[in-house]
Amino acid sequence: MKKFFIAIFVSLFIFQVSAQEEGDLAQQRVITTAVPFLLIAADARAAGMGDIGVATSADAFSQQWNPAKYAFAISKQGVGVTYTPYLSQLVNDIFLGNLTYYNRINEQSAFAASLRYFSLGDIELRETIDQEPLIQSPNEFTFDVSYSLRLSERISMAVGGRYLRSDLKIQASNEDATAASSFAVDVAGYYQSEEIAYNDFDGRWRAGFNISNIGPKLKYDEVGQESNLPTNLALGGGFDFILDEYNKVGVSAEVNKLLVPTPQDFDGDGDIDAEDDEEYESISFFSGMFKSFGDAPDGFSEELKEFTWALGAEYWYQDVFAFRTGYFNESDLKGSRKFLSLGAGFRYTAINIDISYLFSTSKVRSPLEGTLRFGLTFNFGDEYDEY
Repeated sequence: MKKFFIAIFVSLFIFQVSAQEEGDLAQQRVITTAVPFLLIAADARAAGMGDIGVATSADAFSQQWNPAKYAFAISKQGVGVTYTPYLSQLVNDIFLGNLTYYNRINEQSAFAASLRYFSLGDIELRETIDQEPLIQSPNEFTFDVSYSLRLSERISMAVGGRYLRSDLKIQASNEDATAASSFAVDVAGYYQSEEIAYNDFDGRWRAGFNISNIGPKLKYDEVGQESNLPTNLALGGGFDFILDEYNKVGVSAEVNKLLVPTPQDFDGDGDIDAEDDEEYESISFFSGMFKSFGDAPDGFSEELKEFTWALGAEYWYQDVFAFRTGYFNESDLKGSRKFLSLGAGFRYTAINIDISYLFSTSKVRSPLEGTLRFGLTFNFGDEYDEY
């Protein structure tokens, strides 16, 4: 039964913190969504830079962060595989896996497809200690496709489609329970400047945005509540310091905001209860995206707290070895995710190997703390001269 409670906790509260003081409405207004695993950095490169990816240079894992970057990929094709253990200090069978393929069709366009799978492990259910256990394996996954097109020499746009399936049912407790499914779309853009000569170095500017997971709410059964998808707005920018032919340093900054309404005390009784939840659920996902910019009860100051920010840096030596670091910050009242990350990469001919490690700096310990994340990329085909 221990794993049962762990699984339910993971599926509902991966990135969230419950209220720390009863009656404190500010602590009750943490935004929660369905399938929150979509917000976990699935690849080790981005994870090593503080979960930054919307404006970094293109790689095989751009599908999660900004598919418009594929139009600037160096290699014609690539396949990426990642593995991320979750709650590794408690269990050994909860993990996030990701498989991605991209193909740069020509100098103007590219397409990509990816599969992301989140396993909550095996759960043994039994009424007595001697009973033969019933094994349940709750899981969630998404299948994505995207198409990116260069609108000019330096600007690209992309659209993506996503099928989501969340199978968290416990058949023993509810025989009528079924897996929930939905669909979503992404809209993204990317800018990469030409190489600019400065006094002591060359440089290149980068910028990007991605509005991801735009789609209908997820519902597990006819009488159950509907949950918003983690619709997210990401904005970022960066600069590459090309010091010489051997050394390059890229720095990036990124902000994110969930385009999901803030929980409200609609009836003004001093607490967010079931009646408030019912009215909250009546807000459609589309109108909720626009409401999310101005519905925080404490006004603009609370809206700012719903933004997360991150800073990251990546150093490459001879395009063979990379060292990465980053910092991610979220308000204490909106989830309290705060962590420092480190990462490294190694490139040998067409193979890239990436690893990352996370140090939590929050009072709320990260479920990814003490976990090594791994990524493996195979690039093949002709190369494009983007620089």
